[in-house]
Amino acid sequence: MIFIKNFNNNVALVKDKNDKEWVVIGKGIGFGKKPGDLVDETKISRRFIAAEKDNVEMEALAEIAPQTIAIATEVVKLVEPLLNVKFTGYQYLALADHIDFALKRSSKGLDLTEGTTRWSIKKLFPREYDAAQQAVALIEKMAQTKLASGEVVLITYHLLNLDSDETGLHETIKISQLIGQIVEIVQYQYGIELDSDSFNFNRFVTHLRSFMIQHLKKSENRNNDLDPAILELMIAKYPKAYETVERIDKFLQQQAGWQLQPDDKVYLTLHIWRVTHRQINNN
Repeated sequence: MIFIKNFNNNVALVKDKNDKEWVVIGKGIGFGKKPGDLVDETKISRRFIAAEKDNVEMEALAEIAPQTIAIATEVVKLVEPLLNVKFTGYQYLALADHIDFALKRSSKGLDLTEGTTRWSIKKLFPREYDAAQQAVALIEKMAQTKLASGEVVLITYHLLNLDSDETGLHETIKISQLIGQIVEIVQYQYGIELDSDSFNFNRFVTHLRSFMIQHLKKSENRNNDLDPAILELMIAKYPKAYETVERIDKFLQQQAGWQLQPDDKVYLTLHIWRVTHRQINNN
């Protein structure tokens, strides 16, 4: 690889033999280098294509402290095997930028999340929350500081965002909040508390998240070819679940401006019946 320029001593822009540009990260990777110099590839700990989605300004890396870049790299190494994911360059930059800001917030004692939010996110997304806890512990150890307790939630949002290239962080937060409120509607309608540690609950939340992501990216004027008889069958067979879906429909219209289509109602009716039926039968 040929050196083009450095963002700081640990982050550089290079090109390969096919003239494709890469951002590479590694301790001292850009130190003392001039354009045209060969890069010591044994120093590279992370690389990603320079021209990535959303026109990411790689120059922003120059504003992030070298120590933070090193911390972010170690966090990524920790999280990827835990969640079986792979960070894109954009996601890496977003995480590094977040960690940089988190360390600045810690020095001012700022905490941006409420205890109720922490409880909800831990309940809804236990795997990602656990990985975020480990990430925060690693950040605190490497930076020799104490982060605000809310950082676990904020990093959980970043980790939730890894499984979809179609949602941004703002959308991920919105989806997570809506899921929490939908779970509350289901519990209220059935007069039960769903077991957040159960496989059925985790699968229900996964289905809700998948549904939300698909809904965000669909056209509101999309065609719906569902046979009306199928919806009528759902109403007759699972009246309580369908009544719950109708409440969810009103809620989503009020909170997000979404209106459920018949195929959405069939999908949600089935999954609400499953998660509640299995819990009621197991009690």
